[in-house]
Amino acid sequence: MKSNPLYSLVTKRQNGIFTGIPSFCSANKIVIEAILEQSKRFNDKVVIEATSNQVNQFGGYFRMTPFDFRDYVYKIAENIDYDKSNIILGGDHLGPQPWQHLPEKEAMENSKELVRQTVLAGYLKIHLDTSMRVGDDDINQPLTDDAIARRGAILMKVAEEAYQELLKEDSGAIHPVFVVGSEVPIPGGAQDDGKMKVTTPDDFENTIIAYKRQFDKYGIADLWKYVIAVVVQPGVEFGESEIHKYNRLDSFQLCQKLKEYPDLVFEGHSTDYQSPEALKQMVEDGIAIIKVGPALTFAVREALFALSFIERELEEDDNKRSHFVEVLERVMLANPKDWKNYYKGTSKEQAISRKYSYSDRCRYYFTQPEVETEMDKLLNNMADVDIPMGLLMQYMPIQYMKVRDGKLCKTARELVKDKVVNIVEDYNYAVKRNYMVGSIYF
Repeated sequence: MKSNPLYSLVTKRQNGIFTGIPSFCSANKIVIEAILEQSKRFNDKVVIEATSNQVNQFGGYFRMTPFDFRDYVYKIAENIDYDKSNIILGGDHLGPQPWQHLPEKEAMENSKELVRQTVLAGYLKIHLDTSMRVGDDDINQPLTDDAIARRGAILMKVAEEAYQELLKEDSGAIHPVFVVGSEVPIPGGAQDDGKMKVTTPDDFENTIIAYKRQFDKYGIADLWKYVIAVVVQPGVEFGESEIHKYNRLDSFQLCQKLKEYPDLVFEGHSTDYQSPEALKQMVEDGIAIIKVGPALTFAVREALFALSFIERELEEDDNKRSHFVEVLERVMLANPKDWKNYYKGTSKEQAISRKYSYSDRCRYYFTQPEVETEMDKLLNNMADVDIPMGLLMQYMPIQYMKVRDGKLCKTARELVKDKVVNIVEDYNYAVKRNYMVGSIYF
């Protein structure tokens, strides 16, 4: 039976070899296609994750089950002739996250079924996240490490039962590895920039102690060997308009503590919008799994807006033009539940945030039929347009340089994907020795 490829993260670091891996958390087709195409340069393993909000047994906001998402990603790979054996599928924030309004019994039953389906679908990386309160938890008291770990142990036991079920169908099925942790940033970025604090060494160690205690209590102590990472807060976060930049001095003591646990690495969430050098420092310091999500769809939105502005310059007939920017805004105003609690301020400030906020809540609307239709119209309208180079330089300067130097095809879809590639290259720089970010520009 093959070993899970993510074990190499731990093994290499134990041997003093610099290594890390990005975890791309997105269900956007353009994002996934760009990531897979870019990885062909290195024949790398690629981690593609979906959150429990995006994908679950009830469909999530992406309207897909774990099986559907697997098939969706594999279809994208097939269409671009990508070896799907290089794809590591991940389930992110698997736990009560989508069902926090329900009492524990119901929320955990839903969580158990989500974990079960994710394992049966062959996902190899699973983040068990039980760090949030559910409906019958005391809102005036923080969850204890033991309460979080108890729920995590229950889900771990379900995961192992599902894997044994999977083995009956596929004797060569690879065992998933797991990520746990009590100090898990909010999916998609913080709502209050002032609350972020670096995990203390004691809190990190207490998390491990609590999980091991609960694993032992539930008779699954032997499953701890499948836990390869703990989510911590190393001092990186982003909100509506702010970025907390990584400062390795702030997390020095935490990262020193990790050396006492050579079988583990850290997983860092919300690393979006960090500089390439900051990401590289994080990997050097033991934050070997660096997750990115909203920055990827922010790049897609940025590129689609740029194409929309270019289209307006080139097409005088309003009936022929797409109206992607306007339709996205109209749909968001008509269905405010996915942005209303995130964007504060005046009507004008909220309007700016809906378009340009780091938290990128507009990604929740990309799958709405009206928005999808307008996006397709924009890409189709611009598919065969020979964009004047001066106009391209005005709205997409980095892509302009690549087109100018013969490194990028000047077609609409390739231009959009290349915006995502800019983000991917930052993460390649972070996890690869002797990798020069500048080479993508010159």
